[in-house]
Amino acid sequence: MWLLFALLSAVFAALTSILAKAGIENVNSNLATAIRTVVVLGMAWGMVFLTHAQSGLPEISRKSWIFLILSGLATGASWLCYYRAMQLGEVSRVAPVDKLSVVITFVLAVVFLHERFTAKSLLGCLLITAGALLMVL
Repeated sequence: MWLLFALLSAVFAALTSILAKAGIENVNSNLATAIRTVVVLGMAWGMVFLTHAQSGLPEISRKSWIFLILSGLATGASWLCYYRAMQLGEVSRVAPVDKLSVVITFVLAVVFLHERFTAKSLLGCLLITAGALLMVL
């Protein structure tokens, strides 16, 4: 089931890029990011209340709060940079560079989360990097 959601995530991420590029014309990139964030915020809290997940709020540990807040700050920084890059560059060149996050995530997961490093995963990272470079250069 995780693969289905991962594929849907990729489809929606692709749509995000195309729709953002179309919508960001003559709009400040920070303002565009703020508008997008309000929509995402509304959707996320809507799902929380729709699924009655709000009852779990008191059970969240201090450690989880810290890491979720840091993750939110990283997401915000990523979105601000992404929208600015989209405003300045072509979506077909910005998106592949953005997808280098897969390689960076893998390295960070190995270093900090002690996830498994294999020859296959190294090859995948090298291919993603090569693909991004080919699409940009």
